[in-house]
Amino acid sequence: MKIGKLSIIIPAYNEGGTIHLILNKIKDVELIDDIQKEIIIVDDCSSDNTEQAVADYKAQNPVINIRYFKHLQNKGKGAALHTGIAKATGEYTIIQDADLEYDPAEYNDLLKPICNGFADVVYGSRFMGSNPHRILFFWHTIGNRWLTFLSNMMSNLNLTDMETCYKLFDTRLLQSIKLCEQRFGFEPEVTQKVARIPKIRIYEVGISYYGRTYDDGKKIGWKDGVRAIYCILKYGLFNTK
Repeated sequence: MKIGKLSIIIPAYNEGGTIHLILNKIKDVELIDDIQKEIIIVDDCSSDNTEQAVADYKAQNPVINIRYFKHLQNKGKGAALHTGIAKATGEYTIIQDADLEYDPAEYNDLLKPICNGFADVVYGSRFMGSNPHRILFFWHTIGNRWLTFLSNMMSNLNLTDMETCYKLFDTRLLQSIKLCEQRFGFEPEVTQKVARIPKIRIYEVGISYYGRTYDDGKKIGWKDGVRAIYCILKYGLFNTK
């Protein structure tokens, strides 16, 4: 399958210190089949210098296709993704966190099942393959695996990592889904709703994971885990639209 452009959505909140680093990594990636990149940054009302950092980067790299949008009030990661999804113009869309936990050099690994005509959606799993994984929190890992297990029960999928950031979608398919969750509930919601699409082809590939600690700026907490359970039941068990 021929893809002309990949939309890369980056939700950003107070990432002024690192966003240039992730943009450098994206810039250095040469996508297979000469696929072009559209970078969509959605600043969720940051209180630091994220906006200026993006403006400086755009000025220094005028040939890179970067589109910047800013929320006037903080709404959450899911809301930032909703904005980015609506603005995407590439045939396919991938989600990229603004920190350095995920490696854009692996975009091509996710794109291969698409370009080879096998997949409509590809998830990048932190729990499969032989790529590097930073060793961090035992209970976070157990929590992620349990949420994935519960999500699989509701969706009848056999994913290994529902909560992964790296999700690659057919853009028109993604834009056709009504998404409601404003924060980290985006992951279980979109998974349950994608799973209900007739004849959807979902693949999973192993990816690296360079996890952050809370001292490094990690933002997700136990309350988000509770919300994820609620979302799995709401959109899976009760089939809420």
